Amino acid sequence: MTQRLACIRHKIVVLSGKGGVGKSTVAVNLAVALAEQGMQVGLLDIDLHGPSVPKMLHLEGWRPGGRDGSLLPVDFTTNLKVMSIGFLLPSDDQAVIWRGPRKYSMIRQFLADVEWGELDYLIVDAPPGTGDEPLAILELLGAVDGAVVVTTPQQLAVTDVRKSIAFCRELDCRVLGIVENMGAFVCPHCGGTVEVFGGRGGEALARETDVPFLGTIPIDPAVSIAGDSARPYLLATTSLASAEAFRAAIAPLLALDDDRAAASEAAAQEAAAASQGASTAGASEEGS
Repeated sequence: MTQRLACIRHKIVVLSGKGGVGKSTVAVNLAVALAEQGMQVGLLDIDLHGPSVPKMLHLEGWRPGGRDGSLLPVDFTTNLKVMSIGFLLPSDDQAVIWRGPRKYSMIRQFLADVEWGELDYLIVDAPPGTGDEPLAILELLGAVDGAVVVTTPQQLAVTDVRKSIAFCRELDCRVLGIVENMGAFVCPHCGGTVEVFGGRGGEALARETDVPFLGTIPIDPAVSIAGDSARPYLLATTSLASAEAFRAAIAPLLALDDDRAAASEAAAQEAAAASQGASTAGASEEGS
C-alpha cells in the first residue's frame, strides 16, 4: 500500500457532517475540473452504504478488471480513473450491511489493491458524518493534503458541518476550504435571486472557523438533471454560473504544488540558517 500511495502526489478527502448537501456532486465535479486541466486524477468512492459515483458517471454495470493480483480502476476518461464498491455489488439493490472492521478492511483494499498508477490527485468521496469511513481513510492515507468540506446555507446543515471541521482538526487534517452548495437560485426568466435555504451560511462558517471559503454553487436544476442523466455537470454545461463556481473551487487544489514548494524552500532556508549559526558558534569557541 505504501508503494501505491507514493505514486499519488496529492490526496484530498471530500467531507460533510450532513447528508443530502450534494457532497458527491461536488466531489465528482471537482475531479472532472482537475481532469479538464490535464491532471491525472483518481476518484475513490468510499460511501460503502450508498455509492452514487457510478451512477453520476454513467458507469453502472461496469466491473473493474484485474492484473497480477491487483484491481484496475474503471476509466471514465483517459485521465480520470474511478473506483467504488458499486462496481463490486451484484445489483444496485444490494445492501451493504457491515460493521466497522469490515468497512475498514474494504477501504484498505481500495488503497492497497487498486492499481491507480501515477496520479496528480486522488479525490476521495467520503460518506457524511465523522464515523468509520472518514476516520479510516484519514488514518490509512497518512499524510493527506487536506479536506474539502461541503455544506448548504441553512443553519441545520452548518451546525453538523461544523463538526466535520472539528473532526479534521482533531486528526491534524488541514481544511482546504468550504464549498457552499445549493446557494441562491437565479431565475432564468427575470434574473432575480432567491435564497431558498437562507443566506451565506457556508461563508459565515468559513469566517467563524478561519478556513478558506471556496465559493457558492448556485441552485441550478441542470446540476440535478446532469446527475440523474449520468453526465457530470461540468461536461454538460460550460458557461453557466454553477460551472464557473465548480471550476473556481479547484484553484486552491491546483496551488498545492506552490504551497509544497514554498514550504520546502522555507525549510531549506531554516536549515541553512541553523547550519550557519552552528558554524559561527564553532568558530567563536575555537577563537576563544
